[in-house]
Amino acid sequence: MAGLLVGTPLLVGSVSTPAVVAKIDRKVRERLDRSAEILTEIMRAPDQGLSPDFLRQCEGLVFIPGVKKGALIVGGQFGRGVMVVRQPNRQWGPPGFVTLGGGSFGLQIGGQSTDVILLVMNRRGIEKLASNKFQLGADASVAAGPVGRNLKAGTDIQMQAEILSYSRSQGVFAGMSLEGATLQVDDEANKAVYGRTVASREVVEGTLPRPKEAARLYAVLRRYAG
Repeated sequence: MAGLLVGTPLLVGSVSTPAVVAKIDRKVRERLDRSAEILTEIMRAPDQGLSPDFLRQCEGLVFIPGVKKGALIVGGQFGRGVMVVRQPNRQWGPPGFVTLGGGSFGLQIGGQSTDVILLVMNRRGIEKLASNKFQLGADASVAAGPVGRNLKAGTDIQMQAEILSYSRSQGVFAGMSLEGATLQVDDEANKAVYGRTVASREVVEGTLPRPKEAARLYAVLRRYAG
């Protein structure tokens, strides 16, 4: 399963050829841009959006754009995404690339493309992100995030859960259950950006450069997440 989740088809034979590298780079850029679009669209939702309080309080964000139910069956992969973590100065650190797979949540999504967002609410959750692979619900507590503009960041659900999970499909934004899903490092995407295998702890600790391809994402993060 681990091999399936890190993009096995790209590992067959010719990953170092220029054509394959160019393809990976394009997909990585699209993933970064789409993550910025997801956050912008959610924050512009008039009523049932993401609480700005939660967004300003969170310690990390994970975006999984364009998840499809069928991907859970074909190749065992659920989605590919981006994670960013606040540094001690509250600025956003370099992006890390991840995959989300497994679990029983696929049946809850339906056949439409769905964007998934994870808000990592405290340093305990960030420590889980620092591992190269962990299971939501087992290794880190996860709850379907509450929706609405008037929520306060000190609510019980925010205080108890390490991670809040949300989905957005066809314009509808809601909390979702991700119990049993596995989040792990996407080695191929990280290599495409950083030129080598990257450990999740390097992303969490901010020891990597911020690639210029992520400029749009950082602009949106500064606007909405401080």
